[in-house]
Amino acid sequence: MTDMTEPEVQMALEDAHAILTGHFKLTSGRHSDRYVQCARVLEDPALVTRLARAIAHRVGERQVDLVAAPAVGGIVIGFAVAQALGVKFIFSERENGVMTFRRGFDVPEGARVLVVEDVVTTGGSVAEVIELVRAAGGVPVAVAALIDRGGPKAFDAELFPLLRLQVESWEPGSCGLCASEVPLYAPGSRALAK
Repeated sequence: MTDMTEPEVQMALEDAHAILTGHFKLTSGRHSDRYVQCARVLEDPALVTRLARAIAHRVGERQVDLVAAPAVGGIVIGFAVAQALGVKFIFSERENGVMTFRRGFDVPEGARVLVVEDVVTTGGSVAEVIELVRAAGGVPVAVAALIDRGGPKAFDAELFPLLRLQVESWEPGSCGLCASEVPLYAPGSRALAK
């Protein structure tokens, strides 16, 4: 397993077009000059493997029996981290709006579980996976992510991000990019930018 420095991770993610600069409308409706689209990393299996090995290195000496990830963003990186650690992998998904383990996935009693996500902002989905693990009798040992976008988290486990990225955002009425008439893009929103 090998580690990567934060500058190396950031350069790799920028090269993969997973971190973009410009003028973006976020899903929240706020505007930002940076946008994170980690799905672009998945286009390069060698990069996913390298990042997963770096996560496995960061997690270090913690005993991990199982990796669990929330669908959809965490599935591929979670699988790759499990592969790097040599352990099994499961994922959770929403059923009728409730996060659950389906498809016959279970957490063995006492299993030490690493929860993996692509990008963590508030960590709401991660918190739901942690609760599923605990309800099944597992022990959440840590959370790992490609990117931590900062701010308070909805979970109490230790977080191991490869990159801490502070992304500023503004209400549209106070956005200097709008005032400068920089074109607005909404890559992650279901609605088109106006």
